[in-house]
Amino acid sequence: MTERDARAPLRTFPARMQPLARLPLFVDLTGRRVVVAGASEAAAWKAELFSAAGGDVHVFAETPDVELVAVIERGTPPGNLTLHRRTWTEADLVGAALAVLDSDAPEEIAAFQAAGHAARALVNVIDKPDACDVLFGSIVNRSPVVIGISTDGAAPVLGQAIRRRIEALLPPALSAWGALAGRIRDAVTSALAPGAPRRGFWERFAERAFGAAPEEGEAARLVAEAEGAAHADEPPGRVILVGAGPGEPELLTLKAVRALQSADVVLYDDLVSADVLELARREARRVVVGKRGGKASCKQEDINDLMVELARAGERVVRLKAGDPMVFGRAGEEIDRLRAEGVPVDVVPGISAGIALAAALGATLTHRDAAHSLRFVTGHAKSGELDEGLDWRGLADPDTTLIVYMGGRTAGRVAERLVAEGLPGETPVVFGFGVGQRGQKLERHRLADLLTLGSVPTDQPLVIGIGKVFEAGTPATVSALTAVAL
Repeated sequence: MTERDARAPLRTFPARMQPLARLPLFVDLTGRRVVVAGASEAAAWKAELFSAAGGDVHVFAETPDVELVAVIERGTPPGNLTLHRRTWTEADLVGAALAVLDSDAPEEIAAFQAAGHAARALVNVIDKPDACDVLFGSIVNRSPVVIGISTDGAAPVLGQAIRRRIEALLPPALSAWGALAGRIRDAVTSALAPGAPRRGFWERFAERAFGAAPEEGEAARLVAEAEGAAHADEPPGRVILVGAGPGEPELLTLKAVRALQSADVVLYDDLVSADVLELARREARRVVVGKRGGKASCKQEDINDLMVELARAGERVVRLKAGDPMVFGRAGEEIDRLRAEGVPVDVVPGISAGIALAAALGATLTHRDAAHSLRFVTGHAKSGELDEGLDWRGLADPDTTLIVYMGGRTAGRVAERLVAEGLPGETPVVFGFGVGQRGQKLERHRLADLLTLGSVPTDQPLVIGIGKVFEAGTPATVSALTAVAL
């Protein structure tokens, strides 16, 4: 690689958030005036909700529903609930932080909006999203841990279904851990400097929070742990090599997502999709260190140096690689360098492009009737040309499934060598462009087609499948092809 072809690792600033229908906010209502105008069960629920959040809630209803009366009589500390058996007036909204109406009358809705805005209150009209400044979604309550779920008013039942799923995942003890966090926060902040040491403590805390309830004396033990970490000899920097898979975020492992969520810095390849990158912690710095065949690329030595430098500074580094880091990802070189420098390193595997190609086709790479072996090879050597040292005779075995990575520029030469070793020109071939990403494209060919095709120009990552298992009419693939654009 010439100096002109190399580029330095480049910090990037990709969008960290896709468009939001509504901005989620968590509001402190303690002691603040809240007006609820309405007599229905829905109004009763809103009044109970606002009082549970500490609001000074005033309900206006001439003929209140029996449930509303019951809510008022029961009360919901820490807030207050007061029932006024009359309709609301503009004066009632003065000083309100929040004003909620349950009505279907357009005239009343318009008047309530005007009065609320004049009072500088946020206005909500129940079941009328277009008339609302704020919406109230489904709530998962593990207070002080509170999760709000919004569908922008379009599908409340969907929001409730999501809430039930989350409720099932979060142990009730999470509430006690959340309260404990509040009690020790000042001591931990005093003991640990901002950055990796402090975040590392809270990450360990979070892992405990998903287990049993905190035991007696837990607060003192945690504060002692924080103070001990502050006097550790070495910063807790480390590197995690994470497989980003073929591009679809849902194909990441849970461990990969957790690594991304805990990263200080993400060093990512050009081929990593924006959807996967969005799963990283919002505050994480993002540095592109891509290597692309035939294009300006970062030197591997520079990437290695950067990982060591960041880890020694106490940073938690995620090296995000497309596919699986252990399959033609030069992970071995990176691991060797990190271990030689005494930097802790872990590996989180991902779904390789060849496996994703098989899934997209519904093809079994090791189908008993079509293949007795599976081989992954690279389409080019360090020189960028075809690797002449490959076992071409073995690769040309008609009962072998062959997956070729990075073979766009050498596809024709690969075909020549395979045919020369006796692999029939009618052998099925599949090109997978951007497999596992939006706009993926799969093309069917025969091996002989590649002899005249030469190279395969494309800006998308390409993986090539060669072998009988890719025959469109085989039982392994025919049922799935109706759903695949070829």
